[in-house]
Amino acid sequence: MDHFLYRDGVLHAEDVPLPEIAARVGTPFYCYSAATLTRHYHLFDEALAGTDHLICYAMKANSNLAVVKLMGDLGAGVDVVSGGEYLKARAAGIPGERIVFSGVGKTRAEMRLALEGGIRQFNVESEPEMEALNEVALSMGAVAPITVRVNPDVDAQTHEKIATGKAENKFGIPIAKARAVYARAATLPGLKVVGIDVHIGSQLTSLEPFELAYAKVAELTRALRADGHSITRLDLGGGLGIPYERSNAAPPLPLEYGAMVRRVVGDLGCEIEIEPGRLIAGNAGILVSQVIYVKEGEGRNFLILDAAMNDLVRPAMYAAHHDIVPVIEPAPGVEQGAYDVVGPVCESGDTFAKSRMLPPLAEGDLVAFRSAGAYGAVMASEYNMRPLVPEVLVSGDHVAVIRERPSFDEMINRDTIPEWL
Repeated sequence: MDHFLYRDGVLHAEDVPLPEIAARVGTPFYCYSAATLTRHYHLFDEALAGTDHLICYAMKANSNLAVVKLMGDLGAGVDVVSGGEYLKARAAGIPGERIVFSGVGKTRAEMRLALEGGIRQFNVESEPEMEALNEVALSMGAVAPITVRVNPDVDAQTHEKIATGKAENKFGIPIAKARAVYARAATLPGLKVVGIDVHIGSQLTSLEPFELAYAKVAELTRALRADGHSITRLDLGGGLGIPYERSNAAPPLPLEYGAMVRRVVGDLGCEIEIEPGRLIAGNAGILVSQVIYVKEGEGRNFLILDAAMNDLVRPAMYAAHHDIVPVIEPAPGVEQGAYDVVGPVCESGDTFAKSRMLPPLAEGDLVAFRSAGAYGAVMASEYNMRPLVPEVLVSGDHVAVIRERPSFDEMINRDTIPEWL
């Protein structure tokens, strides 16, 4: 469920008509619903009720400062994957003890930054990283809390570019090597083992891959404890999918996911961490765009929008589907037609959908891309010298621009011409 609904024939974000926002900030723009973000956080929190747990919002999905602060105010921790995300999380008021640092390529500078500012744990992804972290911690007179990310070689049955738990993926340590790696960690005085980490991919639409991976983690927990390690925390990652196509069967609910977690690892007495991002932010955001032209082609019609692949890259990168709906509700029974929905960027890949059935649309009409709150604005670029689009947060009838559209002068002035040119 989200809070983008038609009222009196006009699509609203909570209590605000989208045309009013378009008139204020121009198009295209991203719009997020605070009520939806809040609801999705509570769904996960309630799903794990009765267990010692922490919901660590994966801020790579949507790292706008206001969104991260909203999550923190609800009680969430955050999962960060770079020094920049760490600094933004702290700027949003997230305390260090609620920040988990993931990622395969943490630099020594990033390790030092997190140790200085406070960190809940590092999810260590390789033996060289573990050795480097030990060196950094010792040089600071600190001890770094760690989990080791294990790769369970489980097929997440998702897009190959967002699968992270198979043997050929770059993430984590093969689970068969885990006992040896933990034995090495126990000898390093700059590290303190606190648990195990696993994350098998994103946009999973079945609980089966999760259950297979978590069963392996449960077996490993028992083996490591028998080896003398104190395993008190299980970071189970994120990845639960969202219904991008409303006509398709819905992915499992957080409540069902939570029941599975308790069934598989609930008897281990561990604190549970999960790192949802897409399911919290995805359906909490839309991208609103305006029709520039309707073009008749050879055997097809093109709907040319002012949004482009640089604003929402998921269709070009992953062949991802986003429902596209008119902001003004079509009349009941209106005949639909097939459109190729495209942007103005000089790439054939700048295509959002092919042969998409839509009601008749004309120049100046507004459309909304649903489920665009995750991996939308965060993956945007200024390709073709196109400004990053504004981001807007709505709460009830309140509207705030939480990132402004930069001016062309601001974009140009970031570059410098050397004196010798």
